[in-house]
Amino acid sequence: MFDRSLTLFRLFGFRVGIDASWLLLAVLIVWTLSVGYFPQSFPGREPASYWAMGVAGLLGLAVSIVLHELAHAVVARRYDMPIRGITLFVFGGVAEMEDEPTSAKGEFLMAVAGPIMSLGLAVFFYLLVLLVPGGVSIADGEMALSAHAVVLLYLAGINCILAIFNVVPAFPLDGGRMLRAALWAWSDDILWATRIAARAGWAFGFLLMAAGLFAFVTGSVVGGIWWFILGLFVQMAASSHLEHHVRRSILAGIPVSAVMRRDPISVAPALTLDRLLDEYFLRHYFKEFPVVDDRRLVGCVSLEALRDKAAPTLARQQVSGVMQVCGEDNTISPETDASRALYKMQRGRRDHLLVARDGQLVGVLSLRDLLSYLGIRQELEQLTSRDGRAGTIVARRAPFASRNS
Repeated sequence: MFDRSLTLFRLFGFRVGIDASWLLLAVLIVWTLSVGYFPQSFPGREPASYWAMGVAGLLGLAVSIVLHELAHAVVARRYDMPIRGITLFVFGGVAEMEDEPTSAKGEFLMAVAGPIMSLGLAVFFYLLVLLVPGGVSIADGEMALSAHAVVLLYLAGINCILAIFNVVPAFPLDGGRMLRAALWAWSDDILWATRIAARAGWAFGFLLMAAGLFAFVTGSVVGGIWWFILGLFVQMAASSHLEHHVRRSILAGIPVSAVMRRDPISVAPALTLDRLLDEYFLRHYFKEFPVVDDRRLVGCVSLEALRDKAAPTLARQQVSGVMQVCGEDNTISPETDASRALYKMQRGRRDHLLVARDGQLVGVLSLRDLLSYLGIRQELEQLTSRDGRAGTIVARRAPFASRNS
């Protein structure tokens, strides 16, 4: 999701990065705090002081978000849910999961860990206001707060708000994951639980968008736009998660061999690069070909390998000199679940995978074919819901498994 994010540091073994979109949020937060919140709530200070407080508030909020996501990541690791890293982006932060939870208990505990961390931080920052010397003073019978106490109070309040907002039972918020985990544990059906949580997320997103429109027409232009975009993001994320689970349920138990293309076009290591270009790339329109020697998969060659080659030298160079060794990122076994293959292609942003068994190339699985297969299966399942007789069609997997083209 955030492959181009900048890595900042590692924390407890987790990569912590920042997406470019975070800069927009950072500027908006500093400006809002320095020009609006702090001057209105705590008047009487110099503008430079408010800007310094705004920057401090931003840094404290960033740390709070990272710790919130770290709580998710630590619990996820405890329950064998791999986390790619923690990333700050325009809507806050996210602990990027490599795969879905394997148990309702694990998902619930992972989800609730974030709000608990935020509540703990709220208490911590509030205690700092009381305990740090010079934070609170009494003059002429009135209580006065220092600049750092004002920032700490803001951080206490914002963490409390984060905790409350995140427990709203709407996917993909923490509360939505808690709802899904509870429904999953009760029904033992993660797809049904995801549908309910995603619908709640879609409804909550609609409320946020409506609130944004109301704020916009009543004069709060920036806030209105922000809430509208946030609501749209919640709806899109909920729909995306639901679609992911629908696809996963359809492909569950279906091996790659049932969807792959057999007898794929391959090239020999001794093939010259000029023939590779003319007879393969310009004829078949693929960007990569498997390299096969005596039926064994020895590598793959891509169009990128020819980028820096001068045209006169192509006839003197062979594929073996530019090919790359195939690895886990672009190969898969025919017995692997098709849902895992789809995840692998989407994660690696690949449009195909080479299918190999015992070092031999047995087929190619393309993203286009897999998505077409998904579309057909979804249409057949819709027929099943309208006409029980169509269930006999859906149940027959043999025609798909025998695909040979």
